[in-house]
Amino acid sequence: MDRLCRRCDQHSFIQYGDDHNTNQISYTFDAGNGFSAILGFEQGQHNSDIIDSYVPHVVGGAKFTQGWGGISAVAAYNSVWEEWAAKARLDVNVNEQFSLFVMGGYGTDDNVATNDYKPWGGNWAVWGGGSFKANEKATIYAEASYDENKDIAASLGVAYSLVPGFIIKPEVNYTKYGNVAANGALAGEDGWGGVIRFQRNF
Repeated sequence: MDRLCRRCDQHSFIQYGDDHNTNQISYTFDAGNGFSAILGFEQGQHNSDIIDSYVPHVVGGAKFTQGWGGISAVAAYNSVWEEWAAKARLDVNVNEQFSLFVMGGYGTDDNVATNDYKPWGGNWAVWGGGSFKANEKATIYAEASYDENKDIAASLGVAYSLVPGFIIKPEVNYTKYGNVAANGALAGEDGWGGVIRFQRNF
C-alpha cells in the first residue's frame, strides 16, 4: 500500500502516485489468508502540504492475494486542501510466465497542484499492462495509460538479472500530451524517450 503507488521507480508520464517521504503512523492487519489492510496518518512533505491543525492526512487500503493474482484498493484524504484520491487494481497470473494488471484511479482536483495523492491529469486515469518471463534472467514488461486530460503514455522494457541481485532495465517510452499543456510543451505534442537503470539489491 505504498501511497497510491504501485512501484516507486515508475517512469510513465501518467504516474500512479507521488513518491516522497513523510512522517507517518500506520497499522497493518494481516489475516494470514491473503487478506491485509492498512490505515495510516501522515504529516505531509511540502510546506503547502504539511498539516496545519490536529487533523492529519489519512491513507487506507486493503488487498487480497491468491495464486491466481490479487485485487487491491487504496484511498487517501489531504486534510489541508480537502482533496482525496482512490485507486483499485486487479492482477491476474495467467500462468507461471505471463501476468496482467489493470488499474483505475479517481480523485478531486480543485487544488490539483497540491493534491499529492493524485498526480494524473483530470479526475480519472486508467493503467494496464503485463509482464512475460522469457527465461530465468529476463522479464519483458509493457504498460499503457490514459487520463481525463487525454494524455497517453506507454512503455516497453526488459528487466535483466545479470547476476543475482544486479538488474539492468532498458526501457522505451512514448508520451502524447492531451488537452492541457504541461512542462512547457504544447497540447497535442508527442515524443519518444528511453531510460536505462542499473539496480543493485542487497
